[in-house]
Amino acid sequence: MRSVGLYTLGCKVSQYETEAIGEAFEARGFTVMPFDSVCDAYVINTCTVTAESDRKSRQIVRRAIGRNPEAVVAVVGCYSQRTPEELLKIEGVDIVLGTDKKLEVVGRVEFMLENRGEKPYCRVENLDEASFEPMTITKAPRTRAYVKIEDGCESRCTYCAISFARGRVRSKLPEDVIREVEGLYESGTKEIVLTGIETGSYGRDFDFDYGLGDLILELDRRHSCERIRLGSLAPELIDKSFVDKVKGAKILAPHFHLSIQSGSDNVLRGMKRRYSRAMALENIRYIKENIPAAQFTTDLMVGFPGETEEDFLETVSFAWEVGFIDAHVFAYSKRKGTPAASYDGQIDESEKKSRSTRLIAAKNEVRDSVLDGIVKTSKPLSVVLETYDEGYYNAHSDSFVEIRVEAPDGLQGEIVEVIPLSHNDGVILGKLK
Repeated sequence: MRSVGLYTLGCKVSQYETEAIGEAFEARGFTVMPFDSVCDAYVINTCTVTAESDRKSRQIVRRAIGRNPEAVVAVVGCYSQRTPEELLKIEGVDIVLGTDKKLEVVGRVEFMLENRGEKPYCRVENLDEASFEPMTITKAPRTRAYVKIEDGCESRCTYCAISFARGRVRSKLPEDVIREVEGLYESGTKEIVLTGIETGSYGRDFDFDYGLGDLILELDRRHSCERIRLGSLAPELIDKSFVDKVKGAKILAPHFHLSIQSGSDNVLRGMKRRYSRAMALENIRYIKENIPAAQFTTDLMVGFPGETEEDFLETVSFAWEVGFIDAHVFAYSKRKGTPAASYDGQIDESEKKSRSTRLIAAKNEVRDSVLDGIVKTSKPLSVVLETYDEGYYNAHSDSFVEIRVEAPDGLQGEIVEVIPLSHNDGVILGKLK
């Protein structure tokens, strides 16, 4: 039986796509093996969000070639879409595909295995006319599964290469989303995360009036699973009308991951983001008023060209004002072909590192302040039990607070209530109710 090793770099969308590719390989008789095994073929699903992502993508490709020089090595994804020529220069790469029609990789790998000595194959298409690629997964862990409902981004932020790598917004049909969610729930998965490159833009490309809020309501009405969580959301897309629509949905987890990037209007304008600090804060305030249990996580960038110390401090104060339970902090990275790469006022790498360190320290203080409040209330948290380790489960609440709780083995995937007792290093320690 032929074997394939799969590796994913980047976001939850890419993770989902790799899972779908894996199931497609299994349907053709392949065994999916751990990536560091000696396999007949390797597929690397790449990322290009930063220069470090590009470097790591190349590193992983070379690792596969080194593991088995006779294997068929296929590279797909965002880095492939933007710079396929860089990958074709790596001796041992057999297949390069972009971000459209990724499932084609299965047939291409089969062909290469049966026709050794063929020249490398490359297909990277213009994404202007691309449609949503029909993908599905049928199996997932009992705890949580990702379902890709949208692809593409039309924001054209000045620092970001992803809109070029992913193309225009295109959405999965509601009936296909519902079928996939309900299939995963029937197989035992309690929580489904609806994800996309710009999740809040779901349905924008439909020729009928249907958006993310409508999908949530339909899943709620059908009780398609125990819990729906949303992937990364642009702050301007979770406005009053969206919140009013979904606030009564029992199935919706009270957790919102917002792609904020900066708390400074000067920086946001330079990025060409579609919201201001005041707009983001107003939308967050409205969520808190209407979904009282809601918690927020975010992405925050430091070192964007022209960012002053005052701009940076506005981001710190923004984090305190919102009260994020976690934040992914990263430094601006030049991306070839993006406007910001040629902006004046490029920030020194040492200053980026300093600001990253300071912001990480601040976001940890913010997190601890929020967790203090949760512990003081002693209000039970609804928790999905995840990994088991020597008498304790690591888990997350519906509001995505990280939990550690003592419980007997055999409860993985169950939803329980946990009373918070204390917290340490961002994790609440609790006991079963």
